[in-house]
Amino acid sequence: MKIEHFAYNVSKPVEIAAWYCENLGFVVKHKFDKAPHTHFLADETGQVMIEIYCNPPEEVPDYANMNPLQLHLAFVSPDPVADAERLIAAGCVEVDDLQFDDGTHLKMLKDPWGFSIQLCKRGTPMV
Repeated sequence: MKIEHFAYNVSKPVEIAAWYCENLGFVVKHKFDKAPHTHFLADETGQVMIEIYCNPPEEVPDYANMNPLQLHLAFVSPDPVADAERLIAAGCVEVDDLQFDDGTHLKMLKDPWGFSIQLCKRGTPMV
């Protein structure tokens, strides 16, 4: 089995989709211009997608108050420091910065809506 997408319910899918495209390199593969404003966003490989929507609006999780280890979206980053600086300038907040003896460097951020984003530079790449 191959994963097609990972979906999550958000408060402002149109704004979030635009921000993810501008700042994280996603491309809109398909979208609905009416509620729930579903957007399918593909990463730079075109092989992985996320789906964001607002349905039902009263059940959007409180991402801002979730521990990032409960749920996060992880990205391969050759330079987590530079990527974090760029994303912080675009509205993210840094939550954690971990460096390990094997050369792994992980930075955890919250996007402007509180969803957790992890930047991963692995000592030994996994993908």
